[in-house]
Amino acid sequence: MSDYLADVRKYAPNASEAAVNSIVKYCGIALRNADSSLVSASDPKELATVRDGFAAKKLGLSAEAAEAGIAKVLEKMKGVNHKGRVTFYYLLAEATGTLDKLG
Repeated sequence: MSDYLADVRKYAPNASEAAVNSIVKYCGIALRNADSSLVSASDPKELATVRDGFAAKKLGLSAEAAEAGIAKVLEKMKGVNHKGRVTFYYLLAEATGTLDKLG
């Protein structure tokens, strides 16, 4: 758990441990697989999954708001080849002002 928090804090130094824990619980078993624990920013299908899954279901975002948030996260994590799913989701919630929905 602390590894996820440490990674998130590289981008958001005051990241909420409770919010990170909520994302880890949401992702569940997917985090056990190296491939599914990362977000492939170059794959449009992957970004659509983030938009239509986590952003819509957990954060309650419209497709447009999710797309705008994803663009902000991609800019913030530019140059990072292995974008951790937990970090990506946290930054998406932060960018869209929906951190309060994570507990």
